[in-house]
Amino acid sequence: QVQLVESGGGSVQAGGSLNVSCAASVTISTINTMAWYRQIPGKQRELVADINKHDYTNYADSVKGRFTISRDNTKNMVNLQMENLKPEDTAVYYCNTQTFVAGKGWQTAWGQGTQVTVSS
Repeated sequence: QVQLVESGGGSVQAGGSLNVSCAASVTISTINTMAWYRQIPGKQRELVADINKHDYTNYADSVKGRFTISRDNTKNMVNLQMENLKPEDTAVYYCNTQTFVAGKGWQTAWGQGTQVTVSS
């Protein structure tokens, strides 16, 4: 089972920048897709961005042009650089991985979450 540890996040004023990182307990070249989700209390968790092992990326419309997801295979990490932050970006951000394991199928892992707060 993949273990994920997030770091970064915090509080910033609107227009500012933050970076959140997620360290995996395994070599990430074995992970098919790494992603960041976010969740506001009382709402469903939503996909922010994901990146697959071929470095193809996908972003939610609300963050396109402002957020950048990247994988660092040397450090087994996935990063989310967030620019021009808005108050509506305030949420708990979760790291997620999807790995296909022969004989077991798709395996999902989640980090513990890290708070991002953007004040107006």
